[in-house]
Amino acid sequence: DRFISKIEEVLNDWKLIGVSSGKPLEKGIYTTGTWEEKSDEISFADFKFSITHHYLVQDPSDKDGKEELGEDALPLPMQDLLCMNNDFPPRAHCLVRWYGLREFVVIAPAANNEAVVSESKCNLLLSSVSIALGNTGCQVPLFVQIHQKWRRMYVGECQGPGVRTDFEMVHLRKVPSQYTHLSGLLDIFKSKIGCPLTPLPPVSMAIRLTYVLQDWQQYFWPQQPPDIDALVGGEVGGLEFGKLPFGACEDPISELHLATTWPHLAEGIIVDNDVYSDLDPMQAPQWSVRVRKADNPQCLLGDFLTEFFKLCRRKESTDEILGRSAFEEEGKEVADITHALSKLTEPAPVPIHKLSVTNMVHSAKKKIRKHRGADESPLNNDVLNTILLFLFPDAADKLTDGFESRASTSAGNNPPPENEDYNLFSQFKSAPSDSLTYKLALCLCMINFYHGGVKGVAHLWQEFVLEMRYRWENNYLVPGLANGSPDLRCCLLHQKLQMLNCCIERKKARDEGRRASTSDRSPLGASGDGAKGAEHSGDNPEKEKEFGKSWESWSDSEEEFFECLSDTEDLKGNGQENGKKGAKEGNKEPVNLKPEGRLHPHGKLMLLHPGEPLYVPITQEPAPMTEDLLEEQSEVLAKLGTSAEGAHLRARMQSACLLSDMESFKAANPGCCLEDFVRWYSPRDYIEEEVVDEKGNVVIKGELSARMKIPSNMWVEAWETAKPVPARRQKRLFDDTREAEKVLHYLAIQKPADLARHLLPCIIHAAVLKVKDEEALEDISSVKKIIKQIISHSSKVLRFPNPEDKKLEEIIAQIMSVEAIIARARSLKAKFGVEKCENEEEKEDLQRFVNCLLEQPEVSVVGAGRGPAGSIIHKLFVNAQRVSAVPPLEEELRRPGSQEERRQGLQSDFPPPTGREVILRSSVPRPAPYSKALPQRMYSVLTREDFRLAGAFSSDTTFF
Repeated sequence: DRFISKIEEVLNDWKLIGVSSGKPLEKGIYTTGTWEEKSDEISFADFKFSITHHYLVQDPSDKDGKEELGEDALPLPMQDLLCMNNDFPPRAHCLVRWYGLREFVVIAPAANNEAVVSESKCNLLLSSVSIALGNTGCQVPLFVQIHQKWRRMYVGECQGPGVRTDFEMVHLRKVPSQYTHLSGLLDIFKSKIGCPLTPLPPVSMAIRLTYVLQDWQQYFWPQQPPDIDALVGGEVGGLEFGKLPFGACEDPISELHLATTWPHLAEGIIVDNDVYSDLDPMQAPQWSVRVRKADNPQCLLGDFLTEFFKLCRRKESTDEILGRSAFEEEGKEVADITHALSKLTEPAPVPIHKLSVTNMVHSAKKKIRKHRGADESPLNNDVLNTILLFLFPDAADKLTDGFESRASTSAGNNPPPENEDYNLFSQFKSAPSDSLTYKLALCLCMINFYHGGVKGVAHLWQEFVLEMRYRWENNYLVPGLANGSPDLRCCLLHQKLQMLNCCIERKKARDEGRRASTSDRSPLGASGDGAKGAEHSGDNPEKEKEFGKSWESWSDSEEEFFECLSDTEDLKGNGQENGKKGAKEGNKEPVNLKPEGRLHPHGKLMLLHPGEPLYVPITQEPAPMTEDLLEEQSEVLAKLGTSAEGAHLRARMQSACLLSDMESFKAANPGCCLEDFVRWYSPRDYIEEEVVDEKGNVVIKGELSARMKIPSNMWVEAWETAKPVPARRQKRLFDDTREAEKVLHYLAIQKPADLARHLLPCIIHAAVLKVKDEEALEDISSVKKIIKQIISHSSKVLRFPNPEDKKLEEIIAQIMSVEAIIARARSLKAKFGVEKCENEEEKEDLQRFVNCLLEQPEVSVVGAGRGPAGSIIHKLFVNAQRVSAVPPLEEELRRPGSQEERRQGLQSDFPPPTGREVILRSSVPRPAPYSKALPQRMYSVLTREDFRLAGAFSSDTTFF
């Protein structure tokens, strides 16, 4: 009783009580409509059941139309039993397929391994369900799942006013031979109805035969995997460096299922018995096709990405991977920790690599070879050289004189292409697709996959770091990087390499003085100073232009930088008294001070007091910064706190660049004042207005802006402390030697895992571009959408440092799914000969058909067996039948074979059907001749493994 009341309670909660109303079903709504379900839990004594309501979401129907039908109307589920619009839906709950219901409730054991097996329990459950339905007046059918879950056995009942339908089921492993054909099934159906009338009401039949094509042998899978041996042999033939591979290694479509359907046959039109059958698939009025996709086909791009992502989880350092450190003592293994101290006191033949770095270049390779034997080094020499030449195209000219000019021009001065794909790097925080960092990522990805995995990666990285060191020491610029200070939109590794280039550029300028030959190249300062100009000078483009020229004109003086006092002395010495002195001197500064470090006259501006032309000084450029340095600096500034001293220190740190520019300005313009400096440096802070003087003339009067007049303004303080010192004698703002060593140290300590983390955005960027290119060839609209999602998902995830592994895995999985879809499209195109099709119209039809196969669960074939797609499918089956080589004739005669096989022999174009589905329907009065005529339905499915009958038989409970 408790169980029954619980069921009633749930049905009440879900509002499944009373007359169910709804419109007749449209064709195909079961596939295109949305199905939803609600679940709850109930228990019988201590046995737990789950109760679930499955229903098709429908528009609220016109209730008024329903009322007119009066009380005699059959419950909707019973009407659905006879509805023919939704036979054989491609994707639906099994009960929908068997009974054609739009809503039903299932009670099943809650635990997966539990089952209701004994007959008495089944009957008890069924009677409880029956009582609950009777009590509530619910017209939705209720099913109980019995036996093991995998058997999908259900019994159920549906009640309406004076009518009841019983749902029954038979499930067998072995098929009784009389049920393998239509006439046998009709006999069961009729005997089950047991109709009392003599001329039996007509039975309508729907039949579907499914044929499976597994044998696509004559269609080789078009994708050849890259030739790995060629790659290992050092010829990079099978796969170009700098390109990611793409496509499936195996056929991503495993089977084609053809369903031939006779949707509406009257009894007696067709003969199908154990001797003869009229059911010829070529004659079927409807054909529909579905393809079975291979589960996770092995795809090259996906494998590359997954393997590279695995690198991110490795823990070892480069030295651990490459055996003992390349800089360690040869021959001796230090096994025992107790030798550690005595080792320190021994005279060591170990090269101490911090001091003699240039030896490393050659010694590293020698040592790797010594430890391993020449052949064992992870990357063979040919492969390594090919990669290094790909990364550093200028290296080929190193020995020739042309190297100098080549190195400087290859440093990325061609303007970047302006398309959105190229600019993806700023969304992904990767690197531009023509940069060294991007190429390096692709090479590492390939080495990781084909050439020795993590060891190969460590080896190439070590060579790369040595190359960077070599370039720094010999003043060769690193190719493939945009000029200027580090681009903060790129990944940190890319910024570090750009930083190294800045250092090499500065060092080069100092070491040799600019030669005229480089004047065709815009100097590094252009963007570095542009940034500073933007900071201070707001809308003064001239100033920014002028900045750029500063370097050339002052490196011809042979003087080194004048490194002045250390910071602490500087602060002490340049305290307030100095400032005051400076101010006094400033006012009565003798104009006969020799101007130094002038770049060129400003043009129209004159100094306010002496009235001489205002000269633009040669200035130092601000130090370029990578994002980790910026973070460090902002932390230091934040830690200084809010005390007066802290604030003062902070101002000093922030105004180092400003101070340097003021000193240069004072040196170039003796006798100038702060107003002159502001007019040049930040014109918006000098406000000019027209006033009428005593004589009535209109004159222009200028003054500093309000922010410049705030007491203890940083600019005023800095101006007071600034001495007239030309840029070349100032303390360097940017210590390139120290910064370069920092970068080289940073590169040297990267583990392969850190490297993979740095470069993963570049690999994802490359993969997205690859997928986009491949999709453009196929033009699949659903893939375009997914690619957009991948891009927006990746931009969110990759923008932050250290993204979660789970999110990265999701991105890689999305890219892999797109690759699989494109591979499937190619496979189907090849099989349906889309490219070979001459007739343009047919070609478009086939292309559309292939696209639908990818996106829909089942596609109907226009023109059935006689349309363009139909004839291709027919040909595929005929060829497969031929290939499955008919056995020699004598064997054929000797083999008795069942009647089924002999019968199928007549239609040798197609194999025997893998599945036979039949739906029989009729409207018959039961149990007495004078009962109401009610819907009866039986569904049968026969496959190689099993046979199932699902019947719904209705009877009149009023007149019997």
